[in-house]
Amino acid sequence: MQLSLAPQASAQMTPKATVDTSETLFTVLAAVNTCGFSEDLGQSDPLRLQIRSELARSTQASPDAVSATRAVCQFYSDHRQGDQSHDLAQYISLALTLGPAPDFKPTMKEADLPPDAGYVLGLVPLLPSFYKSTALHEIWLNHQNQYDGLINQFHTPIAKLLSATDLYLRLPIAGYMGRKFNIYLAPLGAPGQVNARNYGNDYYIVLTPARGSLQYNQVRHTYLHYVLDPIAMKRPTAMSHLEPLLPLVQTAPMDEVFKRDATLLCTESLIEAVEARMIPAKGKGKEQEKVVETQRQRAVDAAMRQGYILTQYFYDQLRSFEKGPAGLQDAFPNWLYDMDLDHEKKVARNTEFAKSAHPEVVRLAPAPKPSLLDEAEKDLVGGNLAAAQQLAQQSIGEHKGDDGRAFFILARTATMKGDMAGAQKYFARTVEVSKEPRLLAWSHIYLGRILDLQDNRQAALDHYRTALNSGDLDPQVRAAAEKGLQQPYAPPGHEEHAQ
Repeated sequence: MQLSLAPQASAQMTPKATVDTSETLFTVLAAVNTCGFSEDLGQSDPLRLQIRSELARSTQASPDAVSATRAVCQFYSDHRQGDQSHDLAQYISLALTLGPAPDFKPTMKEADLPPDAGYVLGLVPLLPSFYKSTALHEIWLNHQNQYDGLINQFHTPIAKLLSATDLYLRLPIAGYMGRKFNIYLAPLGAPGQVNARNYGNDYYIVLTPARGSLQYNQVRHTYLHYVLDPIAMKRPTAMSHLEPLLPLVQTAPMDEVFKRDATLLCTESLIEAVEARMIPAKGKGKEQEKVVETQRQRAVDAAMRQGYILTQYFYDQLRSFEKGPAGLQDAFPNWLYDMDLDHEKKVARNTEFAKSAHPEVVRLAPAPKPSLLDEAEKDLVGGNLAAAQQLAQQSIGEHKGDDGRAFFILARTATMKGDMAGAQKYFARTVEVSKEPRLLAWSHIYLGRILDLQDNRQAALDHYRTALNSGDLDPQVRAAAEKGLQQPYAPPGHEEHAQ
């Protein structure tokens, strides 16, 4: 049984989030429970105890079951990590990379596996025999009603939590093409424990109920990564400008991954700020407002002291954001553009870091290798026009990126070369294929300027008006379009460009 948490926009568009169970995850957790994993067993849902009892009988039911169980348990014993939380985490990481029963074939190359999953990859050849000989499928089917009951119990509060997050950030309610956010309920885990993972475009969170409740704040934290990580990663040039902050946080207690990657540091700071702003007031009135503001500021201060040094900046931006009409996707680029990096560096230098930090919910990998278009944009900014052009054309030819973004890079390259015919062609192609408001707005502005230079004022005005209605609220876009409406374009001493 799987329940969607958002409307499905089309056959190709996946729901934003789902609450589900997984037989593969059940099998891996059944194996470790059989072999000695018993963390917080006394606090567990009775369902875990019931299944463990059935597993104990089934593993002794036949010589094949005894042999298969012995092999699995020897592997488990050989790969202990010192504490049961880390033992469980590595097997959950592995389970999320495996295909369905009864084969459990890995769904990604060994080289792409997270390190902890790679460490226990040797369990995979042992699972089919264990699964078959212990009749795990029958045990799984016998408890489907109870698993479905958990889904029904927690679906509504999770859906409300994610909906409230979308409303606060003014994000679209439809799903995302080719991306998944899966919430798995796993009563065979340790009660109250949360394991969240990010594998490429897909985000997973595995939850074990404790006394009829879940760690809802950690669900929201993982969901915020799911919706905000891509927004930051689409702006590699802007993120590279934040890299001078990294040397200033090397003594902070946060996870090392945030000290090496400006994109991850930026996103985590934004998430901490959002979570602080979403701390609810427990009543109405000025006194309650003061109380909740104190709580929120304490949360910001704690995040700053852990090393997430842009939290205060984003918290202040969110105050104004809450009063305006723009969604987060439109507001975020302006926040990056308006940031006074020298000021934020001074803030970082003056921050007294704590001695410890709370563990990050989501197991994050550093930002992926830059795409062809990321590299093309860097070459464009650096003035290497031939390389930028070649990479953008390669991206289009190999279908390895957003064609609208690639055509925009080609148009900008042509502009900087003085090739107005080429620029006009590629800006027109950007308008045809792109769905990104920023690219559309700037393409119309550039087309308006080219038409002004061709003394085709009426057509130029049409493009400036279209730019104003593009949905991009970037102040530079608005200023450039309004200036174009006021007077025909005349080349300035330096060229204005999209940020």
